[in-house]
Amino acid sequence: MDTPLDFLEQAEAELAAVEYDESATGVDRRQFMFFSLVAAAASTFGAQAAGAQGALSRASGVGGLASGAAQPPQVPPVPLGNGEAPAMQFMPYPGGTGALMEKVVRERGPAAFTRTPHVVEKWSGAVPTDADDLAFLPAHRISALIKARKLTSRRITDIYLARIEKLNPTLNFVVTSMASQARAEADAADAEIAAGRYRGPLHGVPYGIKDLFAVKGVPTTWGSADFKDQIPDYDSEIVVRLREAGAVLLAKLSTGLFAQNDWWFGGRTNNPWNTNIGSSGSSTGPGSATAAGCVAFSIGTETQGSIVSPAIRNGISALRPTFGRVSRHGGMVLAWSMDRVGPMCRTAEDCAMVFSVLHGVDEKDASTVTMPFQFDRHLKLASLRIGVDPAAPKELVDTLRTLGMNPKAIGARPTVAGGQGALGVESAAAFDFFVQRKAKEIGLDLNAILNAPRTGNGPFGNNVAALPKGIEAGATNPMAAADWNPRFVGARASRGFEFMQGQRRRMLLVAKWGEFMKDLDLFIAGPNADVGANAQTGHPCAVLPYKFDVPQFGGGGANAATPAPVYKAQPICGVITGNLYHDDLILSVAHQFQKATDHHTKRPAL
Repeated sequence: MDTPLDFLEQAEAELAAVEYDESATGVDRRQFMFFSLVAAAASTFGAQAAGAQGALSRASGVGGLASGAAQPPQVPPVPLGNGEAPAMQFMPYPGGTGALMEKVVRERGPAAFTRTPHVVEKWSGAVPTDADDLAFLPAHRISALIKARKLTSRRITDIYLARIEKLNPTLNFVVTSMASQARAEADAADAEIAAGRYRGPLHGVPYGIKDLFAVKGVPTTWGSADFKDQIPDYDSEIVVRLREAGAVLLAKLSTGLFAQNDWWFGGRTNNPWNTNIGSSGSSTGPGSATAAGCVAFSIGTETQGSIVSPAIRNGISALRPTFGRVSRHGGMVLAWSMDRVGPMCRTAEDCAMVFSVLHGVDEKDASTVTMPFQFDRHLKLASLRIGVDPAAPKELVDTLRTLGMNPKAIGARPTVAGGQGALGVESAAAFDFFVQRKAKEIGLDLNAILNAPRTGNGPFGNNVAALPKGIEAGATNPMAAADWNPRFVGARASRGFEFMQGQRRRMLLVAKWGEFMKDLDLFIAGPNADVGANAQTGHPCAVLPYKFDVPQFGGGGANAATPAPVYKAQPICGVITGNLYHDDLILSVAHQFQKATDHHTKRPAL
């Protein structure tokens, strides 16, 4: 960790992962997080960097006129919200977009860019009559029944809405129910299908979406009480694509506060298999609702583990796609160069079916590219170059080997010291509008706090003058009720020079990963081994259950005397990481495994 920001991000990530026990400490979770992280920010950043920059500016005249010169009138900067993108866009392919496009055309021809529709296999055999049996069918099987007119969209929609009403009080994954709209959409889908206007494999299939995507006229809360009444007047691109494909939106599903962890303003979202623990985050609602059989599929997002972690915690299948393959337009921004959107489902084929509709260029998101996606349900594993790390799950590797995989031993993946730091700075920029607003509401002078010397151990040292009236330094957290993420504050003190150097080192990391992956199509390692690195490099991965067992999630409260929870058996997940734009290959490999096993068919007892 070469910079203070690296330290703060690591501390933030470690604290967010803690299974926090409020009853054991008597300290509010947000207050605990804020004290810990703002204290780190305050003591680490302080006045030195800001003072040095100011002195340099005054001495050199940079950024202003010489002493004594007439000052031009000050024009206030254009106000910014959360969504406006910066001029710089991250591209994960080491050679750039142009080189990538030329490579694909040279190797596969221009026809490779033609979108390949996902064709579901026809339903055969008896149709389940039990509502629970229908609810837990994979989405691609629900699709087959609807296409064959053996199941109506309205019936499966009503089944899911009934399960949501029954189970949400326990699991707490719904932020906003869209029941009436869902029934109307389901009826419209049935009418279209009956009239011969079939839109494709998602037509009539019910789903839920993480509550950081805009849906016109519906609250989009970002997991924060400060935004619980925020109602956009437009739809996010992903909602538009799913609606045009005929999918039926059941509910806005919970996201952890500002896309972190499994706590939101309505409380904790729980794991259906082990309700005594949270469902992880930040795609906490999609993970819980999918595992509980309350949606056919769901949509999550990931910046640094927020699809992978809840998919693993809830024992489901998911795709974290290659960076830039799905539009983020209309979604809450944490980091323009890291945020990704992906399906969270019961099977790998479900993920492929949904992704076939989602992926592709959107002019409203300059990071997007169109690349070939061709799911192959009959893929021969022997045709692929598959790496296997010594820490890879034995059961997953052994089964794939029996299916024809010829594994290639791999070692540690590349690292570059100091090649990170984007998340904190980008998040601080994206949420500057909110931090400024909250500081004004509570009478907090951000500049005074960040630039003042620290002499105490509290979040603001002993700088009493900078605090709002009536608040003692080091004693009371003036932002505890503000519901904001501490990274939004600390990263404000980061220097542009340091950020740029970090991004240059990040490109070195991208290049090293390109070299590492040049002879691999994909690899299998430990479930969470490469989440941090791939947040920087943009590589895709598929999550899939590989056994059914008692999980080893750890846990216990912040108080060391609090015992870890007792867990029940549930699906245990592994991760298959792909080369850039090999999203179709990793899902096809996961599908081969799922055709030979039944771990993904297990249901929680609720």
